[in-house]
Amino acid sequence: MTTNYIKKILEANVYDVAIESPLELAGNLSDRFSNKVFLKREDLQSVFSFKLRGAYNKINSLSSAQQKVGVVTASAGNHAQGVALAASKLKIAATIVMGTNTPEIKVSAVRKLGAKVVLQGNNYDEASEFAKGLEKELGLTYIHPFDDPEVIAGQGTIAMEMLRQHTGRLDAVFVPVGGGGLISGMGTYIKYLRPEVKVIGVEAEGSACLHAALQAGKRVRLNPKDLDQFADGTSVSQVGKETFRLAQTCVDEVVKVTVDEICAGIKDIFEDTRSISEPSGALSVAGMKKYIEQHAAVGETYVAVVSGANMNFDRLRHISERTDIGERREALLGVTIPEKPGSFRRFCNLIGKRNVTEFNYRFADQSGAKVLVGIQTRMNSEDKQQILNKLKKEYQVVDLSENEVAILHVRHMVGGTTASLPNEKIFRFEFPERPGALLDFLNLMGNGFNITMFHYRNHGAAYGRVLAGIEIPADAMSQFKKDLQQMGYRFWEETDNTAYKMFLTDLSSD
Repeated sequence: MTTNYIKKILEANVYDVAIESPLELAGNLSDRFSNKVFLKREDLQSVFSFKLRGAYNKINSLSSAQQKVGVVTASAGNHAQGVALAASKLKIAATIVMGTNTPEIKVSAVRKLGAKVVLQGNNYDEASEFAKGLEKELGLTYIHPFDDPEVIAGQGTIAMEMLRQHTGRLDAVFVPVGGGGLISGMGTYIKYLRPEVKVIGVEAEGSACLHAALQAGKRVRLNPKDLDQFADGTSVSQVGKETFRLAQTCVDEVVKVTVDEICAGIKDIFEDTRSISEPSGALSVAGMKKYIEQHAAVGETYVAVVSGANMNFDRLRHISERTDIGERREALLGVTIPEKPGSFRRFCNLIGKRNVTEFNYRFADQSGAKVLVGIQTRMNSEDKQQILNKLKKEYQVVDLSENEVAILHVRHMVGGTTASLPNEKIFRFEFPERPGALLDFLNLMGNGFNITMFHYRNHGAAYGRVLAGIEIPADAMSQFKKDLQQMGYRFWEETDNTAYKMFLTDLSSD
């Protein structure tokens, strides 16, 4: 079976639409991590993603009868553009089903390529189900984003180019993973020609379906409602059947990375290329950095696939805010200092000549003031620990660097307070960015619950983040949570969150 895929990859017809993307030395990354790092620049394709390779190879392989009827697919992003471009090149009608929360920039890009766009469903699974209904109803051919031999072979051409471009020592290739089409195609080719080269997949922690499948020894379906949507291009609930079969034979390891580590990866790519990758496009760099740290690797040669650059401009603010945390360059601390003259200057003297990224002050009472401070640190855990130890000798200090409520919300809310509200409960939500989502939530509240606090920020993603305070009597809590689960929004109760208690409660009543 492997030789069949090698033949398919060698014969794949992708260069009517794709370029042979460059393999570039990443000088800054190489110097920082004492390893030679190359970037395979699939973000430079005409649709800013590798997806056009597999889409074109599949559509071009269809019979003339199939091409005459047309094709359909479901995708919120890069695969949609790949199918639309391929269909346009081959003069074939294409219907693309996209979720109702798909950003307008992506919808417009697909329409400009000549495809018909149908907005249906709140996530990929719902859009895919509708697209498959159109397939049966209209006789269209469904172009799967990853679980198809021709699509897999088209993506495998990236490895064919890479090994031709780099003939010297190569220790590992880092590949972003969603449904597995890219890593199964590339991995199969790499292991056939260069079996000594490690093939390492990289997934976002909140959507690691390949990691879960390899751990279980079988395909695992993650709950679509629980998937993290930050790296939306790779947010898939279940790895493909064929892609998993291939991955079991060619993937050496899977590294999981956090949102902050992905943001840091975007910055790393920018510093070497002056290009901005999308979150899924930076997975490989984030995973490579984590792998180097875990294995204390020095003097090795790596390739990281930069898979796409379809970034919404309004996401950059959020990414920039979280980059320093991903690089471990910022410590976000909650500090209680004495409420008396000279306290602030003494606090700054203890910090020393360090860059303060933000400083939020909150009067508590005469016994002390609450300060939320961001302090830039060097890229090692020892430096952060040193400043913590130094401050803890003088003050009460809480490390909030990994506290999602503090990072996403409280740092923008310090200064607000509540009166004593014994029934106030704090919840963190992810709202789908679609018309009516907020109204659905408020309708659930009805007239029975009082909203005491509400903070929302649009991060340019498919899901917005909300922090809400709600008065809920104890005997109503169980039903309230059941109603939330039925509505389908992801939520976490944060009533005991340290950042909330420090900065948003009625401190004088403690």
